[in-house]
Amino acid sequence: MMWHPMGISALITLVVIALWATSRLPEYLVALLFFAAVMLLQLAPAGVVFSGFASSAFWLVLSGFILGTAIRSTGLADRLANRILPYLAGSWLRLVGGVVAISYALAFVMPSNMGRITLLMPIVMALAERAGLAEGSRGRFGLALAVGFGTFQLSASILPANVPNLVMSGAAESAFGIHFTYLAYLVLHAPILGIAKGLLLTLCICGLFRATPQKIEKMPAQAALSAAEWRLILLLLATVLLWLTDRWHGIAPAWVGLAAACVCLLPRIGFLTGEQFAAGVNVRTCIYVAGILGLTALVSHSGLGGWLGDVLLHVMQQQADRPFVAFTSLIGITTLLNFVVTANGVPALFTPLAPVLADGSGLPLITVLMTQVIGYSTPLLPYQASPIVVAMGMGKVPPREGLKLCLLLAVLTFGLLVPLDYLWFRLLGWMS
Repeated sequence: MMWHPMGISALITLVVIALWATSRLPEYLVALLFFAAVMLLQLAPAGVVFSGFASSAFWLVLSGFILGTAIRSTGLADRLANRILPYLAGSWLRLVGGVVAISYALAFVMPSNMGRITLLMPIVMALAERAGLAEGSRGRFGLALAVGFGTFQLSASILPANVPNLVMSGAAESAFGIHFTYLAYLVLHAPILGIAKGLLLTLCICGLFRATPQKIEKMPAQAALSAAEWRLILLLLATVLLWLTDRWHGIAPAWVGLAAACVCLLPRIGFLTGEQFAAGVNVRTCIYVAGILGLTALVSHSGLGGWLGDVLLHVMQQQADRPFVAFTSLIGITTLLNFVVTANGVPALFTPLAPVLADGSGLPLITVLMTQVIGYSTPLLPYQASPIVVAMGMGKVPPREGLKLCLLLAVLTFGLLVPLDYLWFRLLGWMS
């Protein structure tokens, strides 16, 4: 009996997710096995399977590693770390909280998750080194995860600050004519998903990755900026300026980052040799990200995503008289979708289902649309959010450590923050 292609695609999806979740095999090897299996079984065209390599996210990840290596190799990361460290080195709580706060604050001025991680990771890793947190130490893992989780999860509370938000707002506007304003969105999500979750993230990292940063009495005087540092600063300023103004010039952040990465590699005016490029670019993480994006493309191409959406519609019962149950059920649906299409793909699948879900839940359409933010910003597994994966790769964090933080923060979010979110939605009048 021949299996239906969608059934085989579903089986491969489950196996890949299980292997990534359990870390039984290296994450890059699982991605390569996924590519091989799908192509050998002819489940999708090569353009679909390898679409991750053509995605702007892949090239932004690659350019991010190059820029980060340049920031480290020129000594600029150490210089910035020395400036920041005296303000944060008083305690482990202050150091973690400061990194989380910086990650969140940067989201207000820079719209790209990958761009923020590119800038922050080399500086924070230098900060860890100066604070006596050696490579491979739990404290170093904690600071890397503070950047990854703080960058991705907290930025969901700022409308233009990450890709899932933009996908959701674009889909809602084209399908329903709903336009989300910056301030209304911020007021709805920032108090709980931004500030409260940032505090929760800080406490989780302090608890899971306990460390004692060394005390800094006085930082030594720093030498003047070198010519290479000045050139890199000018390059970074130009890159950030182009990232901030992408709505006006229309050039995607990925291609701006790629151009800046090419400048870093040019002879004489660049900053990296071939050996430094080979040592600094984590090809494993790049392949992993391409695998995540390819898996999402397969789910869509095979029809598995549409089938899952139909199943979820049947599961959603009439709950008009139980608003809290309806509210949590919608978040649960988003969480389930996160397993198969990852955070960037959830809004594309969830948003078209919103009218039917609104009828079943008894909640306003715009409220249903807003509940998905809580779900896709709270991954249960690291692979569901590629910025977290990239931060873990740049910080050399073992998958198991990222998984622990993911699960703990998700449990606390669903147990503590979701009820608070429900009360906040009601207080602001979004539940009727």
